[in-house]
Parts: sequence; structure tokens; C-alpha cells
Amino acid sequence: MSEQWWKESVIYQIYPRSFHDSNGDGIGDIKGITEKLDYLKKLGVDVIWLSPVYDSPNDDNGYDIRNYREIMKEFGSMGDFDELLEEMHQRGLKLVMDLVVNHTSDEHAWFVESRSSKDNPKRDYYIWKPGKDGREPNNWVSAFSGSAWQYDEKTDEYYLHLFSKKQPDLNWENPDVREEVYQMMRWWLDKGVDGFRMDVINFLSKDQRFPDGEAEPGQRFADGGRFFVQGPRIHEFLQEMNQKVLSKYDILTVGEMPGVTVEEAKKFTAEDRNELQMVFHFEHVGLGDGPNGKWDNLPWKMTELKEIMSKWQKGLEKKGWNSLYWNNHDQPRAVSRFGDDGQYREQSAKMLAVCLHMMKGTPYIYQGEEIGMTNVPFPSIEECRDIETLNWYEERMKDEGVDSAKLLEAIYARGRDNARTPVQWNGSEHAGFTTGEPWLSVNPNYKEINVEKALADPESIFYFYQKLIELRKQEETIVHGDYQLLLEEDEEIFAYTRSMKEETLLIVCNFSSNAQKRSFGNITDGKHQQLLITNNRKRTGQENLSEVALQPYETFVYKLT
Repeated sequence: MSEQWWKESVIYQIYPRSFHDSNGDGIGDIKGITEKLDYLKKLGVDVIWLSPVYDSPNDDNGYDIRNYREIMKEFGSMGDFDELLEEMHQRGLKLVMDLVVNHTSDEHAWFVESRSSKDNPKRDYYIWKPGKDGREPNNWVSAFSGSAWQYDEKTDEYYLHLFSKKQPDLNWENPDVREEVYQMMRWWLDKGVDGFRMDVINFLSKDQRFPDGEAEPGQRFADGGRFFVQGPRIHEFLQEMNQKVLSKYDILTVGEMPGVTVEEAKKFTAEDRNELQMVFHFEHVGLGDGPNGKWDNLPWKMTELKEIMSKWQKGLEKKGWNSLYWNNHDQPRAVSRFGDDGQYREQSAKMLAVCLHMMKGTPYIYQGEEIGMTNVPFPSIEECRDIETLNWYEERMKDEGVDSAKLLEAIYARGRDNARTPVQWNGSEHAGFTTGEPWLSVNPNYKEINVEKALADPESIFYFYQKLIELRKQEETIVHGDYQLLLEEDEEIFAYTRSMKEETLLIVCNFSSNAQKRSFGNITDGKHQQLLITNNRKRTGQENLSEVALQPYETFVYKLT
């Protein structure tokens, strides 16, 4: 496999609304990001992925784009953006934009024309269908609840929206649509941006028959995913995009792909197929999902997590490339979801970092993860802002006998607002995020957990992440070595090796709040061992690894030669 800069990089995701507010209006903005670039440089990351900053009515926090070539006024101006890009490049940081081209806003000029009449030249830019038997064209459900079709009185037809009704799906069957998208992508790349994270990019191609999905008994709507997740022409569309745009620039590309399998991911990311470099899969973040998806939040097993991570490690080892993440703007906080955000918050946050960053693939850090930010139990639904959460709550409250406290419990565990509370910069009011009233409440634990405190403490999670990122630059085996799972059936310990040439890295992570004992003598015997990183201050590196005592949530990495 070839060596590429994006394989050696560490990426940091910024959700601009919640990162840093420079003007006191309670909403993070582009100037606020520019002010914090030295902080990100100190952390050591190479690439910033910026969630959408385009002009948007903000129905789905910027993922409903009204104009792809303008900046949302709340975030600043195109001048602010150009300054941010220049300041990043001066510091050797690269900028990856969010590309949202499965849908636009219903306020986008294309859609305004499209819905104006059936014979408008842009009618076919979106997916319009007549109703069937006085109902929607089919029974597909939207990702944000309810039908995926919206009736439009003016032309007596329905348009498809796999997400909010203010996010109509583009018709990728239309070559004019594809050309418009490619021109827009070139416009940003010519400005100097360094790549794209592509929102639900595997949804672009729909089965043109638009058949019904299989509904559960008594349910009106059904998941239509098998007719648009990796649809019939998806590889053709991405190869065309690559040929016409991506291949002309030295950039990073990663596709968000709900429902993608390892076999499909190989096709999307294999170098000889000329599509994308990486995909985001959702298998590990779906652990514990029940019949109602994430809102059930059932217990999960360590062996299940290991099986998923290992399947992706082995599956893309020789062909393709992995993206590694615990959390992002759509997922709850990693330390609350996979670690212990109480007594062992620091230890488990460091352990999770090692577990992920030592795998093969490009690691992603989500803002606040590097200081161990946690989920937040909002006192009421009124505090929530996320459209998915609010729609689900409202829908469930219509059911008889539903306990709102139970619904809130599910929201505390898995709701998207957990990731979107403002970054905690210091212990002053609103955590130093804004001088105004924040758009979403700050987590009440900001006095204990904040950047200022982390920077003052040499043992903090921040400096642990900094060291992990440094190690990636020093140890070729972390980037390119082969992965092998150890202790496959173990329900407490996640251990694996990375091997390359004459060198092996032994990575051990205790996912439990109990002390553990394990033996790694069969791997370490007769080899010179060097301790690369650990969250246990008492570990010297001289220990006999044929009988290892592990503290709660302990992690370590030894280099064996």
C-alpha cells in the first residue's frame, strides 16, 4: 500500500457552533476558531475537519445548505473563512470541509425553482413523484421520524427527503446535478481547502423503482435503506466524482457511510478503484442499539466491540484504509459511552485514546475529547436543541403511558446534544465559550473539566493525547504495522499487537473498573521491551510481562524488538 500524508495524519473535528464564540452572540464562529489555532497546533493535530459553515436556515444545524458558496452569517463572512484557511496553512494545518450533497435546504435556489412548476428546467434536480392511492409514493421513513416524502400542494406531487422535510434529496441520476456539484467542489478546492468529509455519501444512488420497505406489523412507515444505502449506481457516481474532481488535487477524502459493510468499504477505499480514501462506518457506535435503534441503549459486551473493531482492522489491512473514531457531532461523548465518566474519567479517557490511536487507520479526535468532556443530563427536554432528539421525543410522547423520564434517560445516554455542548475553555461563566448566552447550555461540570486546567496539569488527558500524536510521527509501525487481536474471548481486556519488520507493539487496555491480571509472556519472552506510553504512573517499563497486574482502566504500549 502506498504511503500518503493522510495516513500519517491525526484529524481534529470542529463543530463550529460550539467551539468558540468571538463576538458574544452565544454562537461559535469562524473568528473564534482562528483565535484557537495555536491551541490545536500545540495538541499536535495535522488536519481540521470543519462541520458545515455554509449559508443555511439551520433546520439541521447547517446540514441543510441554502448556498454552497456563502458562509452562514452567524459564523462570519467569506473573508473570515479565507483568513482562517490562511492562518491554518501558515501553521502547517490542513482544512477539510464537510461536503453535503445528498440533499440541500428547501431554501436553496435550485429547489425554489424545482418546486415552482413541473416544467421548470430544474424540476428534475430533485426527486418528485405523484402520490399512490391518496398516500405517499412509498412507505419509506425519514431518519428524523415520519414519512420520507413531503406533499407539495402547488404541483400536487411529493418530494423525497431522507432527513428533515427541509432537506430535499438531490436527484443524482441527473447529469446536470452532478456537474453542478463538481463545479462547486472545484471552487472550494481552488480556494485551497485540503479535502472533504462527505455526509451520508453512500445514499446518493436510489433504486429508481422506489419500492416499499418492509414495515413492522401495525407500522405505517418502513426503513427503505436497502433501496438507497449503497444504491445501484453509487460506485459509478463516486468514480466519476474522482475522475472529474478528486484526482486533480492532493487531498483527503472520507465518506460517512451508515450501513456500510467491510466488503463494500474495500470497494470504496481500494486505491485501484479510484473512489475515496476512507469511510466512516457505524458498527461500533451502534453497539447496544435495540429495536428502536440507539434510543433503546441496551447493554453491550466487550467481545462484541473487539469483534467489530478487529473485523474492520483485518478487512481493510491490505486493501483500503480505516478511519478511527469514538465520537463526533452525532455521537455521545466517548468517555461516557465506552469508559467511565465518574471516578475513572481521566484513566478511562486515556485508555480509550490508546485503544483507538494504536490501531491501523487515520484517527479522528472530536472537539473536547482531548480534555475528557462528558455527556450532560439536561434537566428537561426544553434544554435540548437537536432536531432528531426533539422529533423522536415528541413522537414518543404521543404514545399512551410513555414515561417522559425514561425518554430523557435515553436522550442523556445517546442524544446528539451531548456532543454539541460548548467546548469548556476555562472555569469562568459559560466556560469561556462566550460572553453572551450560549445557544446550548454548557455542561455544569466545566469548572472541573476545562482546557485551562488541562494545560496547567502535565498529567492531563490533553498532554496524553499530545504524546500519542507524537508517537504516531515517530513509530512507523503505528501507521503501517499489521494488526492482531489477543485474548479474543476476554470480556474486560482489549489487547492487540501491531507488527512490522522486526518490531512488535503490544497494546493492552483494561475496559473495566476492576484490577486485572493477565500474561503476555508468549509475546514478550526473549525480546527487548520499551514502554512507549501508559496512564499508570507507577509502571516503570521494567515489569515482567508474563504476569501483569493492571489497574482499573489501565492502558500501556510496549515496543518489543
